Amino acid sequence: MPAAPNTIALDRAAGKAARQMLPRTAHAEFRVPERDAVGVIEEQDTAREAELVPVRIGRMLQSPFAFYRGSAAVMAGDLAAAPVTGHRVVTCGDAHVANFGFYASPERQLVFDLNDFDEAFPAPWEWDIKRLAASAWLNGRNNSHSEDQCRTATAAAVQAYRENLRRLYEMTATERYFHQVEVEPATIAALDAHTARIVARTVAKARQRTSEQLLGKLTVTTIEGETRIVDQPPVIRHADAWDLEQVESLYVRRYRDTLRADTAVLLDQYRLVDYALRIVGVGSVGTRCWILLLLGPAGEPLFLQAKEAGHSVLETHGKVTGTPRPVLEALTTRGQGFRVVSAQRILQAQSDPFLGWVADVTGTDGRKRDFYIRQFRDMKGAFQLEELTAGDTARYASLCGRLLARAHAQSPGSAYISGYLGSSDAFDQAVATWAGRYADQTEKDYEALGLAVRSGRLAAETGV
Repeated sequence: MPAAPNTIALDRAAGKAARQMLPRTAHAEFRVPERDAVGVIEEQDTAREAELVPVRIGRMLQSPFAFYRGSAAVMAGDLAAAPVTGHRVVTCGDAHVANFGFYASPERQLVFDLNDFDEAFPAPWEWDIKRLAASAWLNGRNNSHSEDQCRTATAAAVQAYRENLRRLYEMTATERYFHQVEVEPATIAALDAHTARIVARTVAKARQRTSEQLLGKLTVTTIEGETRIVDQPPVIRHADAWDLEQVESLYVRRYRDTLRADTAVLLDQYRLVDYALRIVGVGSVGTRCWILLLLGPAGEPLFLQAKEAGHSVLETHGKVTGTPRPVLEALTTRGQGFRVVSAQRILQAQSDPFLGWVADVTGTDGRKRDFYIRQFRDMKGAFQLEELTAGDTARYASLCGRLLARAHAQSPGSAYISGYLGSSDAFDQAVATWAGRYADQTEKDYEALGLAVRSGRLAAETGV
């Protein structure tokens, strides 16, 4: 019987051969395609809650980095015009440095990983690493770091991606699957004093963010003894769209069928008592997002978040079609909520057991929308990036690069990427150069958005 082929070796060889068609140094080139960045943003806003669109614009105008966070669609269009090697993975779609953070594993351990998957889609692997790289450069500028320091942090992210991907392919497929970053006291103690204080404070804050803590911050008890979410307009507000029975039917009951049996049985012990709309993020402002408050048999709270899932910008603006493997086809054919949840489970080392989805929810405007549902703020936390020194920022960017490599390594055949990248820093430096150029373009787009507001083309609401 012939020996089984070593597919990792074959994939690496194919990646190495791809350097002849697309040299790694070619990734330094950036040519902005003909497009209207403000127009792209306007086009997206047509599907959002009209009264919240000025809040989105106001949040994007906080800085070029904030603009970048909210303009994934613009970048998807730009990347669509860039050369790629041809290998696809399940991408995050929005892997910028602010989309990594802490959250609770099912075992109640605090882990650090990617934590935003609204734009996830099977797409060229280069797109995620370039999204991460440009964000590292822009974040550095936002923190008044020098251009050399911005380049150092950006190259560190790409280098960590390259080196960790190589290490991961020295493991078995199962070992790659279980690989994760846990937050241990020993890890914190090994850091310098400044960084250790930041990490310790961030970890402590994340551990406190539970449904019990939210109960005191977001709710009141009525004179009838009922627990209700407090309106905090415009961020949190009740809507008259449906009554509780309709929300129970639309979200909780249908959502329960997408959960594992053990989580579904747990959810059966809770009852829905209130719901409200909530503004979230930067790029997501104006999409429909609900907070659901459920109470357990002893009155204990469980907060869930039902968030609208539209088509990924990698599909709509990046023009990605088809899937690289039949096993991934369901991500693009079973609804947008299923896509987000499935990609999150693939890309994270551990995921929220309450992750689920509902499809074809008919809104008051008659349009059907998909949603995904997860726990709300379950031990979630993130570093305040503006607190980090230039050295801390480089270390943080390196950690993000490592985690992105772990995520991409879950897609079959990704030893191809390792073969293409090789052991030199040619790709690291090329992408760092590209990132600096893209940061320049983002600042121009940011200025164009400001001009659109000042001219009256767009309205902006700040301070929300």
